[in-house]
Parts: sequence; C-alpha cells; structure tokens
Amino acid sequence: MLAGTAAFATIGLLPAWAQQKGGTLTVGLTYEIDTMNVYSTGFLGDAQAAVVEGLLAPDKDAKYVPVLATEVPTIENGGIVVSEDGKTMKITYKLRPGVTWHDGKPFTSADVKYTWEAVKDEKFIAESKDGSAEVASIDTPDELTAVVNYNTILPTFASTLFTFGIFPKHLLEGTDLNTSSYNETPVGTGPFKVTEFQRGQYVVTERYDGYWKKAENGDALPYLDKLIFKMIPDTNTLITQLKSGEVNLVVQTPYSQAKQVEGIDDIELIKGPLLSWQHLDFNFKRPSLADIAVRKAIAAGIDRNVLIKAQGGFPEAIKSPVVPVFEFYDPNTPEVAYDPAAAAKLLDDAGYVVGADGIRAKGDEKLSYTFMVQAGRADDELAQQVIIAQLKAIGIEATADNKTGVAYREARYNGGYDLIYGRWITSADPVYSVFWGTGGANNGQSYSNPTLDAAFQKFENTLDPAVRKDAAIEFQKILAEELPTISLTTNVALIAKTKKLKNFVPNPTNMTNFVDTAAWYME
Repeated sequence: MLAGTAAFATIGLLPAWAQQKGGTLTVGLTYEIDTMNVYSTGFLGDAQAAVVEGLLAPDKDAKYVPVLATEVPTIENGGIVVSEDGKTMKITYKLRPGVTWHDGKPFTSADVKYTWEAVKDEKFIAESKDGSAEVASIDTPDELTAVVNYNTILPTFASTLFTFGIFPKHLLEGTDLNTSSYNETPVGTGPFKVTEFQRGQYVVTERYDGYWKKAENGDALPYLDKLIFKMIPDTNTLITQLKSGEVNLVVQTPYSQAKQVEGIDDIELIKGPLLSWQHLDFNFKRPSLADIAVRKAIAAGIDRNVLIKAQGGFPEAIKSPVVPVFEFYDPNTPEVAYDPAAAAKLLDDAGYVVGADGIRAKGDEKLSYTFMVQAGRADDELAQQVIIAQLKAIGIEATADNKTGVAYREARYNGGYDLIYGRWITSADPVYSVFWGTGGANNGQSYSNPTLDAAFQKFENTLDPAVRKDAAIEFQKILAEELPTISLTTNVALIAKTKKLKNFVPNPTNMTNFVDTAAWYME
C-alpha cells in the first residue's frame, strides 16, 4: 500500500533539485476549519500542519522521524527506559537547538512540559487528550532535554501527545485555551505562519523567514511565499475552482470526479496511499440499533461491490478497521457476507414485521432512521444513496440528514444521528480505543463493551509485539461479532495538483500531506 511514492530522506533533511523561492499555492479543503488549534479540531489538521510542529512526525512510509526532537526515542538508543517491574517507562527527548517560535522566542523543553499540562487540564476542551493521562510528570533538566515519566507502558506514545504539535508557553500560560486567539492565529515553529483567518472562508499563511530547517544544498526553507487554504465544502464548486485556476491543490478529489480532473490542463492526478477506511456506525441510543439482529441484518444487506463500483473502483473491500498494511491486521477476522435473504430472515426471526409502507417495525420501534454523512463530500453522499437503496430492499428506511462544518462535528461527537457513514484515518501507530472504547473521544455512538475495553487496554499498554498482536486479533474479532461499526472499504487519496508544484510527497497518515511543506516549490 505504501510502495511506489516518490522518496525523500527524512523530515529533517530534504533533497535539493532546482528549487526556486517564491510563489503562492492555493489549497482547496473539503471542509470548514472549526479551529486552528491542533488539539481541539474535529477535522484533519491540514492547514495546522504547515504552521505547528511536534517533536516527531510520520513520513511517507508511515515511519516516525524526528522534527523538533533530534532523534526518535527507542530502547536501543536509550531514549526509552522501562522500569524494573515492567509497569512504567521513561522517554527522553533531546530537542533541536536554534528553533524559534514565529515571534522569534526560543523553543525549549519548558514548551514541551507546558503542552502536556495544558492538554491534560480538565478545563481545556480538546478533541482528544490521548497520551496525556498516561504521563505522571515531565522533567526539564535543561532547555534542550525533556524527560517524560509515564505511569504505564504506552507503545503508541509517538502517535499521540507531542507529535501533533507543541504549544508556546510564553504566549499561552495563564490564558484560557478555549477562547484564546491562538485558536484562529496559532504561533508555531513551522515553515509557515498564519497571517489571516476568515472563518468558513480561508486561512492565509506566509513564509516564516526564521525557520530552522535547511535544504541539503544549504538553502533556507521554505521556498513558497504563501500557502492559502480555501474552505470549499461543496465538491462541485471545488472542482470548478480547480479548473479555473483559483485552486491548484486538492488532496481529497472525489472519486466520482476523477475523470473531470484528469482532463484539466496543467493539473496532474496522483494516487496516494491512506491509512484510512470507510465505515457505517450505529447510535446505540436507538433501541433497535442496540439489537444485534438489526445490526447483523444491515451488515448482510450492504453489497460492498456496488459501493466500490459507484466510487469509480478506487476503494477496496475491507472487513476490519485495521487496514492490511499493519502487521497486526488479522486476515481471519470474521465477516458478515452480503446476503439480503439472510438479512430478511434475521429481521423476521427478531420480530420486525414489514408494514404496509414496506418498513419493518416491532411494537412502537420502526426501523426508520436518520442517516448522516458530511454534506458536500460527493463520494460519501453517493455511498449514502447506495446504502439507502440497499437497506430499503430489506425493509429498513434511512433518510439523509447531512450536515457540514461545526454542525457535522457536533452531531458526530454527540450522537446526533441514527446511522452515520464516514471515514477515519489513523496515525502510523493507531489508537483504536478512541473510536469504540467506553468514553472514547470519537465514540459518539454510546457504545460500551468491557471485554473490548480490556482488549484495547492490552493492545495499548505493552511494548511486546506478540502481546499486541494477540490483543489486536481479539479486538478485531469482537468488533466483527458485536458490530458497533461495519468496516466497508479502504481508500486511496486522489490528489489533484498543479504540475508546477514540485517536491510534493503524499503522506498516508492523519498528520496529512502538509506535515512537510518546507521543500515544496513552484516551477
């Protein structure tokens, strides 16, 4: 899945071809940015990744490389030390010297410690606080050393706290992070700094001339003058602006519009890998959706082949949220095969009778549901219509109730739906408990299973690969049998970019394609 993309050395050392400074790149986003705070946003942090940096970041092969740290901590290099009883660990980060914030102040270990304190603060409303509760304390013996003392073993440390971004202590300490102007104009250490934020419209970022990274030939980075992010939730409008030249990079081109994009002069379409999958989830507050017979019937009523064909043949069928590129993917995970006759029998046996209107019901509980996807996302809206038709064939009514922007985010988190279809994209070392663990940050379904929680706990609290593999097999089996979610397809990214943009390398993780923009340049 990750093979065949262009190569670069690491995020800290980049090749030099015939780069030249200058130029503006305008990016079309398919969603409205809710906040520029990387810990608060409910969407992928595309614009944020060009502005704010973490200690580490995943590269094109989903391998972690150093950014504000000088190396990735491991047991072998002494960066990770496990306690004698095997129950806790300590991670030491050596920080990169000479790094400054966009206001010119030096980046130090005090910023790392403050980031942990700010994220774990119960008053701070974050999209996820993953990795913060597991930290017992942080020592800062000098300005370029941060020693993180964990109260447990956390193999996924690199995919949570400190990787998404570091907060500037000197600007934020003592402020309310929920209402701070930082949420619109964050100050980071990245190659670009925010100069303008118009909610629902655009973010303008400009080159930070004090950026720490250099190209192999010694050039100061970044090369581009500006990165502008335009928020265009309607994908038809997005493609129109790509054709007109108002937008020259789209990293989420709808599958259904690939042929249109291929015909645009000076635009090339790149197929990039993704650690991503599409899924249908259930709100367990609805009594019938808490009924396993109904969930199994819905699973048996959906034909993945039709979904794939409707989306240009780009996705691939999947039966587990663990995409096959990961070594802990279990090919023996059970699955519910497409069988509408079996689906109908499941519902018959469970007492859901077809009414005069063709919709099944049992007592007062009618199998009629609101069905949400993110409005304006063409691929998802198309898949939604396919699923609606397939469910109708087995006596279940689903009515589109789509939302965009903050309204979509709030509904997703708070369970403002009966059925929801969408996509998740993970880090290079995923934490799955956030989706289906009891109280998980992305668990808006009100789903809870102590046995599943225990499997997640085992998976996420050991450095032993064999134990993690066994735990992964266990949680994949539970998810397949309990069906709080139906994993449907895995994805590729169709990236439409101007041919003038060079040094662009797709990134398959949830750190987005903008995690390393410094070497991009316009020919």
